Amino acid sequence: MTQDIIGGGVMGLAMAAELTARGRQVRVIDRQHGAGPHHCSWWAGGMLAPDCEGETAEEPVVRLGREAADWWQAQGAQVMRRGTLVVALGRDRAELDRFARRVPGRLLDANAVAALEPDLAGRFGRGLHVETEAHLDPRATLSGLRERLVERGVTFETGEGRVMGPAIDCRGLAARDVLADLRGVRGEMLVLRAPELALTRPIRLLHPRYPLYVVPRGGGIYMLGATQIESAGRGPATVRAALELLSAAYALHPAFAEAEILEIGADARPAFPDNLPRIRRRGGIIHVNGLFRHGFLLAPSMARMAADWICDGIKPEVCDEDHG
Repeated sequence: MTQDIIGGGVMGLAMAAELTARGRQVRVIDRQHGAGPHHCSWWAGGMLAPDCEGETAEEPVVRLGREAADWWQAQGAQVMRRGTLVVALGRDRAELDRFARRVPGRLLDANAVAALEPDLAGRFGRGLHVETEAHLDPRATLSGLRERLVERGVTFETGEGRVMGPAIDCRGLAARDVLADLRGVRGEMLVLRAPELALTRPIRLLHPRYPLYVVPRGGGIYMLGATQIESAGRGPATVRAALELLSAAYALHPAFAEAEILEIGADARPAFPDNLPRIRRRGGIIHVNGLFRHGFLLAPSMARMAADWICDGIKPEVCDEDHG
């Protein structure tokens, strides 16, 4: 029997990969054709950074997220394993000290920061290198995984489709029509071209009001992100968010002032009240949802647990059965 998956974003594709690995025939039903901006995961940073996320996230995010880099690499994604560099401006030194107390990493002096990222030489007196973390390009990863799933025999259909038998709902925020406690958390991002810079790993700039992460995409292209707003709005990014991100990027390095803005985008990420994901069964439908800001980080472990439940009857640790 064909297993239907509703939703073709990062969670739906990861779910399809896990089920096909167990010999299941899979059909993915998505609202539009192909991987693209209609998926929340299209706008992601692609940081596989469980330890840095653990500075504010709960323990399961850190533990389950440590599976992600190996899983994505096994799926054929290009995973860059250069760690995360965390820095703060001199006036925000206390932010770095606080972060380092909560996140395991190697403390760096100014020379070590410069050795790691020469373009930051002389700009930061201290830093924290979280060496075990990685990153990937979300858009290339989604498109590549979709192509490989087609090669494995997964079929893709657009529209609502006709669900025959049990299904797995991976629609993200669209599942609010049946998951009343799901909410949207808006995130905004920019993509810049700054050919004068050659940063090689994700950089987190700590700031009490405007934290920033910068993720290299290669070829002098960088994704900027960090906004987190309690809103289900999926419209264009706001001027305020763009100003905050660009101001923080300029503080990281003045060369960003001469960068070309390639793209400004926004979307709403699905989250439950405690910001932890759920695998929830209601009748014949299994909902895998609530990845919050951890889509690429948690989709592999969530898909693995859901597939173990479906195929082997192993109840997942994040299970919420027949919740009203």
